[in-house]
Amino acid sequence: QVQLVESGGGLVQAGDSLRLSCAASGRTFSNYAMGWFRQAPGKEREFVATISQSGASTYYENSVKGRFTISRENAKNTVYLQMNSLKPEDTAVYYCAATLTGPIVVRQANYNYWGQGTQVTVSS
Repeated sequence: QVQLVESGGGLVQAGDSLRLSCAASGRTFSNYAMGWFRQAPGKEREFVATISQSGASTYYENSVKGRFTISRENAKNTVYLQMNSLKPEDTAVYYCAATLTGPIVVRQANYNYWGQGTQVTVSS
C-alpha cells in the first residue's frame, strides 16, 4: 500500500503561481512512477503530468506545457507540481497518483494509488 497526501492548493489570481506537493508513505517511493491529474467541476478527471521513477523523464498534457513542471525528490518521498501563469481554466481538484508501471504513464487506469486531492481555484 502507498498512502498519498497532497498539499499546497489554494485560491490565487490569474497569472499567479502555486506549488503542489504530494507526500508518499508506505512502500519504496522510488519504485513508483508518479502522476498529477485534475478534475474540474462538471468534468471528468484528466491527466496533467507524469514523471518516471528516477525523475529523468516527464510528460505533460498540452495545455500545461511550458507552464507546469513536475519534479520529485525520492529522498523525501515527495512529488511536486510547480504551476506558473495560472489561468481560470486550471481551476480543479488536483490529485497525485502512483503506479508501479512506467516510466511514463498517462492512463488513469494504470495508476494503483491515489491521494484525496487538493483544490486549486484561479480567479480572473
